[in-house]
Amino acid sequence: MTTEAPALVIRNGTVVDGTGAEPFRADVAVANGRIERVGEVDPGGSELDAAGLVVAPGFIDIHSHSDYTLLVDPRAVSAIHQGVTTEVVGNCGHGCFPIRDERLAARAIYGHSDAVPVTWQTADGYFERLAEARPAVNVLSLVPNGQLRLAVVGLEDRPATEDELREMTRLLEEALEQGAWGYSTGLEYAQERGAPEEELQRLCRAAARQGGIYATHTRRRDAGAAEAVEEAVRAARAADVRLQVSHLIPRSGEEEGRRCLAAVDAAAAEGVDVAFDMHTRLYGTTFLHAALPPSVLAEPPERQAELLRDRATRELVAGYESILSAGGDWSRIVLLDNPVHSQYARRDIASIAAERGQDPVDAVCDLLAEALPDTARLMVINHCHTETQQRETFAHPLCMPGSDATTLAPDGPLAGSVFHGAYTWAAWFLRFTVRQERLLTPAEAVRRLTAVPAVRLGLSDRGILRPGAAADVVVFDGEALAEQGTTFEPNRLATGVYHVLVNGVVTLRDGALTGDRAGQVLRRT
Repeated sequence: MTTEAPALVIRNGTVVDGTGAEPFRADVAVANGRIERVGEVDPGGSELDAAGLVVAPGFIDIHSHSDYTLLVDPRAVSAIHQGVTTEVVGNCGHGCFPIRDERLAARAIYGHSDAVPVTWQTADGYFERLAEARPAVNVLSLVPNGQLRLAVVGLEDRPATEDELREMTRLLEEALEQGAWGYSTGLEYAQERGAPEEELQRLCRAAARQGGIYATHTRRRDAGAAEAVEEAVRAARAADVRLQVSHLIPRSGEEEGRRCLAAVDAAAAEGVDVAFDMHTRLYGTTFLHAALPPSVLAEPPERQAELLRDRATRELVAGYESILSAGGDWSRIVLLDNPVHSQYARRDIASIAAERGQDPVDAVCDLLAEALPDTARLMVINHCHTETQQRETFAHPLCMPGSDATTLAPDGPLAGSVFHGAYTWAAWFLRFTVRQERLLTPAEAVRRLTAVPAVRLGLSDRGILRPGAAADVVVFDGEALAEQGTTFEPNRLATGVYHVLVNGVVTLRDGALTGDRAGQVLRRT
C-alpha cells in the first residue's frame, strides 16, 4: 500500500489496462500528472468513484484532422466525451505547416476559416500557437505532404523538379527536427496527384532517417485500390520506414477491400512494418470542390467563377477522376447541411441535378460557383462501405480505429460545424466490436484504442495504465457507452463516459466538463 496520500484516487473500478490482459478490480492512484499505483490504495486525498465502471487508458485517435479546429475551440468536447485524450493530426497530407501562401494552404486544412489567422509558417510556429491555445487533449502531428507541395510546387499537377524535391525534403526534415512524428500523404487530393512514386520514396527516406512513420491516404480508393496499397508498400520497403495505411478499405466494394487486406498481410509476411487504420462510418466525408481538377482549384475566386461556367471546364471536370467521381454514380454523393444551398441539403447530387434539369457535373459546377468565394462551405458524404467490410476490417489484428474527423463542440465557435465521426467514432467502435458483433473482447477493443496506436507511434508513456505512465485515463460504463450522433444529426454527444483525466487533470467529471484543460503538444525527440 502507498504511504502518502496521492493527489487523486480512482476508486473501485474494473481496470482494463491497455495491454489486452483480463480486466481486474483495482484502484488507480494519480499524482503529479502520472499514474502512481494500480492496486489497493489507502484512503485519503480526492477520489473519483468508479464502482461498476471500466477504468482504462485514455483513447488515442491515430487519424484525426483537428489541426485547426483545436485552435478555434480547444475544449475538444466531441473527443473528451468519448474518452479521447490524444489525437494525431497532420493526416492525409492535410495540416497546418509548412505554409508559405495561406490562400493555397487553406486547401489542405480542414475547418480553415477567418476565425484564427494563420500567423505561422513552420511546425515550430504551429506547435507554439497550439500550446498557447491550451487544448484539452494531447496533440502530435505528422508532416503533411499536401502542404509540402503547396509550399514548393503549388497546385500544379506534375512531379516536383529536382530542386523542388530538395526543398521539400529540407522542409520535411526541418519539421521532423522541430517535433513532428512522421510524414503523411493524401494522394487522391488535387495538390498531391502529380507526385510520382519515386518522389514519395525520396521523402519517405527522409522520414525514415529521423525515425518517423509514413501514413498514407493512398492514390486510388476506388478501382485499383489494392494496387495503390502495393505502391505504399513499395515506398515503405524502399525507404525502410514504418507504414500506416490510412482508412484502408476502399470505396469500390467488398472484394476490392479484401484485396487491400491481402496486400497488407502479404507485406507484413515479407517483413514490412505495416499496420492500418479505418474510420467508423459507412461513408466518406470531404468537400464538394474535391470534384475539381487542380487547374481550376489553383485560380482565385473571380477566375474560378468564370471557369466553372465555361463549357470546356465542365468537360474537363466530367473527365477528371476525382475522389468524388464514384464511377459516374452521383447518387452516392450527398450534400450536407450548408448555408448556401439549404434547399438541397441531405440530398444526393443526382436528384439535385434532375430537379434542376441538369447533368450532375453541370449541377456540381453551378453549386460551387454559387458558393464562391468559399466553396469549403459545401461538404458531402460519399456512401461507399458496408457492415460486412466493417466486420472484416475491425476484426483484423493490424487494424486500429480512427475518427478521420475534427474535434467539434455543440456550443461555442464550432457549434454550426459538422464533420461526421467527430462525436461518434470511439463510442461506436466499442459498441459495435464488443457488444453488437462480439468481434473483440473488451480488453482487446481497449488495446486497439490505446496501447496499439501508442506503440505504433513510439509513445512510450501513454496507452497503458501502469506506474510512471502519463495519467491519461477514461472511466466509462462498458455496457452503456454509445454514440448518439446520426448521419443528419451528427452533433450529439456520446453517452456513457463519466470521468476523463488528461495528464492527471480531471477534464470530465460525472459526465460534465470541468473547464480544466491540460493537454500537451507532444513533440518527438
